Amino acid sequence: MESMTPQAPEARLPEPWLRGPVPGLDPRLAPLVYSFQQAREDLAEHTRALSPAQLYATPYGFGSVAFHLRHIAGSVERLMTYVTGGSLSPAQMAAMAAEKEPGGPARDQLLAALDAAFAKAEAMLRTIDPATLAEPRAVGRKQLPTTVIGLVIHIAEHTQRHVGQAIAAAKLASAIGSDGAE
Repeated sequence: MESMTPQAPEARLPEPWLRGPVPGLDPRLAPLVYSFQQAREDLAEHTRALSPAQLYATPYGFGSVAFHLRHIAGSVERLMTYVTGGSLSPAQMAAMAAEKEPGGPARDQLLAALDAAFAKAEAMLRTIDPATLAEPRAVGRKQLPTTVIGLVIHIAEHTQRHVGQAIAAAKLASAIGSDGAE
């Protein structure tokens, strides 16, 4: 796992998916690891200069950067529960409801929680037998049908969707000033 500290543009590595195979991981599962590393790097870079007020600002009604960081970490954890065939716990449901609450941890704590969620998911990913990728899984209260690989792909794309939204929110928050006011 690489550091969350951004590198100078001239020292940047290629994007994670261009850094070669992930040792010890089936290549069909590697895109999730690439997605997580891209998220680590992009979010560290785009949140670096935000004040605490900007981190929690909701300019023009957009979700705050903090919301997106919490939501990415929480959704990864919840979706990995489904990958393993489990159901969400009451604690997971409560955490999901709390993702939009204003105020909370500082940037470094949010990034550390995100990194911890990614590391836990990566460890779980390494336990998946590639022969089970087509096995059915059910999602949510309605028990909607998918597969192990369907969930893995969704986690990667959902993570990147919210990374993009967090970057846009960070740019809006930066444009409105250090106090986060519109």
